This record gives sequence, C-alpha cells and structure tokens, in this order.
Amino acid sequence: MSATSPATFGTTRPAPVPAALPLLRRLLALDAAVTGVNAVAYLALSGLLGRLLGVDTGLLLGAGAFLLPYSAGVGFLASRPVPPAPWVRVVVEGNLLWALAGAAALALGVLEPSAAGWVWIPLQAAVVAAFAVAQHLALRAVLRSPRP
Repeated sequence: MSATSPATFGTTRPAPVPAALPLLRRLLALDAAVTGVNAVAYLALSGLLGRLLGVDTGLLLGAGAFLLPYSAGVGFLASRPVPPAPWVRVVVEGNLLWALAGAAALALGVLEPSAAGWVWIPLQAAVVAAFAVAQHLALRAVLRSPRP
C-alpha cells in the first residue's frame, strides 16, 4: 500500500526516527543511572569508600555533590524524544574531562590511592571515556541520518 493510497490518504504518519536515536537515548539513560549510583555512594558512604580507596572523604563528598545533579541532567536528556545535540555534546565533553582528570590525578601524583583506588580510579575513568565515545558516535549517527 502506498502512502497515497485511499487507506492512508489524509492520515498523518509519525516522522521517521533516525535508527541511532534509541541507542543515543539508552546510552544517556545508562550514563545517568551509573553516575547517579556513584553520586549516592560517594555521598552516603564517603567515609567507608575514602578508607577503601585511599582518597580524601572531602573529595568524594564533592564529587558526589557534583555528580548527583549532573546525573539528573543526563537523565533528563535521555527522557527527551530527541535530546538536543548541543547538550549531548556537553555530556560527551564532560565525560571526557572527567576521565582525563582521573587519569591525570594519578599520573601527576595528585592522588595517592590505596591498591583498590589504583584499580577503581582508572576503571571508572575508562567506563566514563567509553560512555563519551559511544555517545559521540551515536550522536554523530543521529545527526547524519536523513531528515524527512
């Protein structure tokens, strides 16, 4: 049946959705969830995690206080039918900066973590960097998709 057949004539079809859009929204939602869990853990368990990771509790509290609203913002973007590209780019760049900051803090000796911290900090930096790359690629695919 064609788009102009009598059965469909005069009806409104939803606009085509770029194939990568659901992926982008899922990546943002997963990022928001992981970031939110980390934020709550850093805020609620800063003393325990500070001792385990060999990191100052004030740093964990500050990170948690930053990450909680950040995760809410990323979650809000994920909830949008079409997340605004400029704000998705802010998330991608923020994730890259977070990953680089973690790696730099270890490389420059700013942090002197425990053995667990030496595992956790690069691991979380790698996960955040992977989110940034995946979100960037998904956004690029959405932006390159043909528009109706």
